[in-house]
Amino acid sequence: MKVCRECQIEKPLSDFYKHAKMADGHLNKCIVCVKARVGKHREANLERIREYDKKRGNQPHRVQARKEYAKTEEGKRAKKKAMDVYSRRFPMVYASHIITSNAIRDCKLIKASNCSICNSTKKVEGHHDDYTKPLQVRWLCESCHKEWHRHNKPIYE
Repeated sequence: MKVCRECQIEKPLSDFYKHAKMADGHLNKCIVCVKARVGKHREANLERIREYDKKRGNQPHRVQARKEYAKTEEGKRAKKKAMDVYSRRFPMVYASHIITSNAIRDCKLIKASNCSICNSTKKVEGHHDDYTKPLQVRWLCESCHKEWHRHNKPIYE
């Protein structure tokens, strides 16, 4: 049993994170208090934390590690599982992506080489304003596509 330094409640050691440098091998604040403190900090500093997370995820060694993981059997299983969940969660979006990909493959739809907003040629993607019309596609670069979704909602039905 240990008293949490934050909430002052006596709890079993299993309610505390392990911490090798503490005398009893556990942190002096309980898991509930730590999670509450971390949540408040994240909420108060959301923009700064998002920027940090973005930079951290794009570090070259992390990008390389993700690419290598994707080639492993475990990585392939994880991607398949994620795609299965995505296709069940967003069936119309998934169907639109498949229809669009097949139309491009069959030369019924021609993929543009530049963004229809900024004219960039970097990472041009198909964008659906309305997922009920899967062959009505606008070609946007990755940044314009993300910006559009930040400020707009596509039609699903």
